[in-house]
Parts: sequence; C-alpha cells; structure tokens
Amino acid sequence: MLIRDLLGERMKQKPGDAVLTSHVYLVRGGYIRRVSNGIYSLLPPAKRIASKIENVIREEMDRIGGQEVLFPVALPADLLKESGRYFSIGSEMVRFQDRTGNDMVLGMTHEEAAVHLARNEALSYTKYPFMIYQIQTKIRDEPRSRGGLIRVREFIMKDAYSFHTSQEDLNRFYNRVLEAYHRIFQRVGLPEVISVRSDTGMMGGDVAHEFMLLTDAGEDTIVLCESCGYRANIEVAVSKISSGSDTEQPLEEVYTPGIKDIDSLAGYLNIPAGKTMKATVFSVENSPKPLVVFIRGDLQVSEAKLRKLVKSGIKPFTAYDETDLQFGFIGAVGLDRSKVDILFDLSLKGERNTVCGANRVDYHLRGVSIERDIKDAVFADVAKVSENDSCVHCGGRLTLNRGIEVGNIFQLDTKYTESMNMTYIDKDGERKHPVMGCYGIGIGRLIACIIESHHDEFGPVWPKAVAPWQVHICMLNGSIEEVNRVGQNLYDRLNRSFEVIFDNREVAAGIQFADADLLGVPVRIIVSKRNVENGEVEIVTRDKKIRETVPVEHVESRVRELLVE
Repeated sequence: MLIRDLLGERMKQKPGDAVLTSHVYLVRGGYIRRVSNGIYSLLPPAKRIASKIENVIREEMDRIGGQEVLFPVALPADLLKESGRYFSIGSEMVRFQDRTGNDMVLGMTHEEAAVHLARNEALSYTKYPFMIYQIQTKIRDEPRSRGGLIRVREFIMKDAYSFHTSQEDLNRFYNRVLEAYHRIFQRVGLPEVISVRSDTGMMGGDVAHEFMLLTDAGEDTIVLCESCGYRANIEVAVSKISSGSDTEQPLEEVYTPGIKDIDSLAGYLNIPAGKTMKATVFSVENSPKPLVVFIRGDLQVSEAKLRKLVKSGIKPFTAYDETDLQFGFIGAVGLDRSKVDILFDLSLKGERNTVCGANRVDYHLRGVSIERDIKDAVFADVAKVSENDSCVHCGGRLTLNRGIEVGNIFQLDTKYTESMNMTYIDKDGERKHPVMGCYGIGIGRLIACIIESHHDEFGPVWPKAVAPWQVHICMLNGSIEEVNRVGQNLYDRLNRSFEVIFDNREVAAGIQFADADLLGVPVRIIVSKRNVENGEVEIVTRDKKIRETVPVEHVESRVRELLVE
C-alpha cells in the first residue's frame, strides 16, 4: 500500500468532541469518521485492524468447537414477543414496521434468533452440546453515545450461543469460553484484561462475567481485593459490613426541625452517619406500592442489586402527591405496611441504638434496635460497596477502580429456551428445554481499548498481531535516484513476506514521521540520502525502544527478528 493512495487524511489538530485518547487518535489517524451521533464509518486502517481481531476470535471460537453462522439484523418482532424482551426492553431497541405492516426490530442481541435457528435443528439429545457464533452488526439506540468507538449506537460484535442438556455441562463449557476469552485478549495485546463477576441485566440468568480493561478512561466501577484477588463489578460486588455493638437504649422521639438528610441529622445529633438508618424509596414496575429500602446511613443502595432482587424494573419514587410518606422523616418503626413494601439492607441486621425517621415531620427516633423494634424485618444485600470496605472472603481491603468492558459472558439457564418453547428429546424419551449460555465481544470497542492501553504522546502503538501493517517505509529525498531505487526495491522485496505501507511522498520528514506515529505500525524503515550512501537504512520500532542502522541486504532478516521479538 502506498500511503499517497490511502483513503483518509491524518490530522494535526485534536477533534473538538473527543475526550478519550482512543477517540482522538482514531479521528486524527484517519481510522474513523463520524456519520451521526454514535455511528461511525471505518476507514481502511481500522478495517484491517478489525479483520485481524475477528480472525483471532474466529480461531479461538473454532478451537472450542464453535460453528460460525450469520443471523439477520432485521428480525420479526414476534421472536422477541415470544421471549418477552419486546416489552421489557425500552427505547434503545429500534422498532419499525415493514411495508406490509408487520412489526420488526433491529437486532441489539441475537438470543431469540439463535433459539429460532437451533430449535428447528437440534431436536435430539445426540445433537448436544453445541455452540454457534457470528460476527455481525448490532443496533442499540444508545442515549449516552460517547468516546468514539467506546459507546456507540451501531457496532460490530462477536456473539455466541451455546446449548446444553445439563447445568453441569454448561458450567464446563462456560469455563472453557472464559479461558478462550483470556487467550483472545492476550493475543490482541491486552493481557491485562481481567474477568469480574457482573450483573446479568436484561440478558437474564444467574451467572455472568465481564472482561474489563482497568483504565482511568473507564465508566464502569470495578471492586478489587488487594489481598485475595476477589473482583466484581460494583453492581454485584459484596463487602463485609461490621454490625453495631452498642447496647440497647430506650426508644426516644427527638425533635429535629428541618433535618431531612443524613449528614445534617448526624451533625445535629453529634453521631456518625453509620449510626443512622436511611430510607430510599423506589417505584417498582407493575407494583401499586412504593418500595421503601432501609439502609445504614453511610451506605448507598445499589439499584442493580435491588432490580435483580425484585425481578422487575425500578426507578426512584417521585409521585410525592400520591403517598402519605413523610419524605426526610421516613422511619421503619410504625410505618404502615399496608401502603408500602419494605426491605432492609444487611448492613442493619443486628444494629442497636441507631436513629431513623419518626414518620412525622421534624421528628426522628433515637435508640432503635432492629431485633427489638422491628421483629419482622426482611434483610437482603442491596448496598453498594465503598472504597476501603473489607473483603467477605479474606477481610482484605477493597479498592474501587475504573474499567472499560471489552467482553461479557452469561449463563442464561432456560430463560429463552423455555419462553420460546425450544425442546429436545432426551435419552429417556422425555421432552426437555436445553440450558443456554451467551458470549459477546465488541470489535470496535476492542480497537479503542487497545489504543487506551497502547499509545504514547504521538499516537497508537499497535501490537503486532492487530497492527494495520507490519512495516512502514519512510523514504526521504525520494527525488534522488539512488534513494528512490533503494526504497522501491525494499518495498518490492518486503511486500512479498510482510504487510508493508510505503510513504514515497515528496513531503518533509516531519510530516512523514508524524503520519507514521499516527498509523502506529510496529517496525519503521527510514530510507534517506545519508544512510543510502553508506549502504544502510535506519530501523526504528514504534515504541521507540529500538533505533539502529542496518545494511540494506540484512533488512529483511532484521525485520523478521523484530516482528518475532
């Protein structure tokens, strides 16, 4: 490839809407161009990188027995009505009608399409287990598009679906996929990616892992234990919360004029926030009652944990005129259970001598003992983990870290096969629903994450496995006949064994080098008048760690050595 023929210009200036490093370099380097909010075209360098990532993924999916298929992007809504997701997924799913008036959707995930295909092909236990996968376009009308390829509305994704006759078999295969994912990230240059327990979200099921690149550019919060290696997304992370050891005190009503928040209450009564009980109120989908969640005052409710617990959509309660609740003074003692549902976080279990609202304006109760005063309390873990909490496994210190999700895997159980009536005949002659797993990796996001992890102040530093080209030849003073002859000869020779991009433009050396930095190719060969006169060329690695002159006749062997290294 001659760089003068390469479609896409490199830019000096940072794009105005770019904040993340990957977004800046993808635009400046001529990798992507914005079409609409969260929708991008990939130019040739990015397409070459994406193809290499896809090939790595294909090899690893085939290695564990995957069979590649291709599902349509446009799907009949009836498939998602079977599973129930047509109604449970919100406006992020694109719905439309075809010319005959049939309801249609654009695929954001393809569980339903996978079940639709498999239920007509795998009718006997002898066909199980099996896994099918595709690399396909997905459409998600994401309301928070950001960061270039990090969060988009249209994207390429590898998604895979496995089918099993037992949970034990799914567990075994799930672990094989987990290992395959780590090999994929290792091979594309991200060995630092870690797997963490995560929320199953709209996918359903009970077990899920996310694969996270830890970086300050991330928008997810990951909880890590410094001692034992425990790690989880904050949405499902748990910590050890010590219960109070105070002795029981008499229940006492206290006048607290205008004190409606925990910090003000703690300051007014001169007690730690952890000795108060906070009430957080939610609306629950399809429930006529507000849900009041009581939690220790220094903690926060995890909406992801609560959503999973109640198995329904939730949102903060805002219909203040439709309830008798005294907001700012809601308390667990004497609260009318006929009008609300109540849940207590585990942080309150065994608490004594704490403070909560008195259910009337300007008053709180002091000396509340959970076991004595709220005998029918139902407890569940719905608290967010905080920095420096103790690990439930080893007691070590927990830290909060930022991360970008680059892949995910889920155990779906029979959520889709049962709702969509997928069955097989087992060896005992009975008709059963297979259990199912699904496994995804976003290609575009992975490209961006590689840049976030591998760059310097000049541009991306592509790992050799995914670099758009392997060798970048910069020919300076190309108008000099001997320089031109050596440069063209090197290009012709190396092009037989390597992927080479050749810059033979009559432009300043600084422009050539700046473009080479933005393209991030692992090995750069500089052909110049001075070096050619000595029968040499200069070889520089993109990470700037190696810079050496090499006789022209040894260039090919030295390039091969560097790419192997």
